[in-house]
Amino acid sequence: MRRPPALPNQPGPPFNAPAARRLRAALGMGPEHVAHHLRVSYGMPYASPDLVLAWERGAAIPSSPELTALSGVLWCAPGELIGRPRTLRDHRIARGLAPEDVAPAVGLELLAYLAMEENGNWQGTERQSAVLADLFQLSLPEYITVTGREEKLAELLRRAVTTRWQAYVRPVGKLVPLDRRVIENALRALHEAYQGRMTATLAWGDTTAATDAEAGGQEFLAQAVGHFWNRVEETRP
Repeated sequence: MRRPPALPNQPGPPFNAPAARRLRAALGMGPEHVAHHLRVSYGMPYASPDLVLAWERGAAIPSSPELTALSGVLWCAPGELIGRPRTLRDHRIARGLAPEDVAPAVGLELLAYLAMEENGNWQGTERQSAVLADLFQLSLPEYITVTGREEKLAELLRRAVTTRWQAYVRPVGKLVPLDRRVIENALRALHEAYQGRMTATLAWGDTTAATDAEAGGQEFLAQAVGHFWNRVEETRP
């Protein structure tokens, strides 16, 4: 029997193929044993050893129902089979929760929550966002990503490091619930790192080296959010 196609708006979560392979080996199971349990216990008649191996090699990605079933076969939490979750759906699956569990917990109608999950656009209130963060056990960076604030944060950070960082302490603080001093220290460090890089570029005079350094500056800006969180951890009292 052929594997059913994935729904276009429901891609599988990020899959940790090495973890799946490691967990199977630890249980002393072969791909054929995993496939058998998927067929018999989880109603997936198309499951085959080749499909299991394709998942483990990264040649195919299990859908959300397949990942949940696979975690059951391997006696692990779904989160152990997921790479770094980024979306609402990823985090929900990683916690082994159904939409019917999440929606009432955060105070939303089921269809409203499902629409947010499908569109990747969280629109909950501050209170609902706080409940969501607790339910999914989100770190602050994960919370910012899941609630759709990462793109805005990235833009503010790019402006802060290329102009006067002091002007962006308050706007960043509105997005990120951190102590003002922590934000100030992080923005100052980012600004100095970027400006030091670009000042060196102008001083070199070597066209090739300057071009390479400018490309490095662009890469720095592209990774501004990651640099920000690193600085936050370094400067947090």
